Amino acid sequence: MREQAASLPNTATSNAYPAIVNALAQVPADFLYALGTLRKARCRSELRLDEIPAPARLAPFAVALGAEVIVPSGGKDRSPVHGPAAMALARSAAAGAAAGDDADDGEELATGRFILLHDPDGSAVWDGEFRIVTYIRAQLDAEMGNDEMLGSVAWTWLVEALETHNAPYRAAGGTATRVLSESFGTLADRPASIDIELRASWTPASADVQAHLEAWSDMVCTFAGLPPLPDGVSALPRRRRN
Repeated sequence: MREQAASLPNTATSNAYPAIVNALAQVPADFLYALGTLRKARCRSELRLDEIPAPARLAPFAVALGAEVIVPSGGKDRSPVHGPAAMALARSAAAGAAAGDDADDGEELATGRFILLHDPDGSAVWDGEFRIVTYIRAQLDAEMGNDEMLGSVAWTWLVEALETHNAPYRAAGGTATRVLSESFGTLADRPASIDIELRASWTPASADVQAHLEAWSDMVCTFAGLPPLPDGVSALPRRRRN
């Protein structure tokens, strides 16, 4: 959370307890409230979400979450998928058949980071006391990866995800990047791949950031090519656009 709280001395519990209490007492009430709303977020089961070390120099207070989209590689009764999800599952099935291995460790389709920053004094750059900084990366098929509109489409996913989840925000900005990977020499048999990376940040309208995390987590799943959520949940735009 805060650098001071993350670097408490490794002493006996009786000695450390007052230090922990003192550290928590220095955490602003608004930031504690924001942490509580993050814990209430409901994310898809395919998304593995874990707390990771937060950057110490971006703001006085920060919390960071790492995300992975994992889909079973064996997968009975699996819903249809598209984009990199379909590619990954096809590769996994082929590899499993060749190896005769029935193990099902799952396939990683997308990764991301969600960082919540807080400065009680506010920031003119943020236009507020909170700032959300995110990163998503996923592999695309060649046709989709070469689409000139890919960057603007990725940004549209973000905006529509926030709007779908009624997550009010301002001062949003971001960069979409395509990464081409080619292999040579002894690795020449590996097919070329194209990854999409989206780095984005925005200022939430309040300390209630539950909807922001839910919107972002759905967006990570969309990057991975997973189908929309059932039960009437609005789907984000599909990747292919004419």
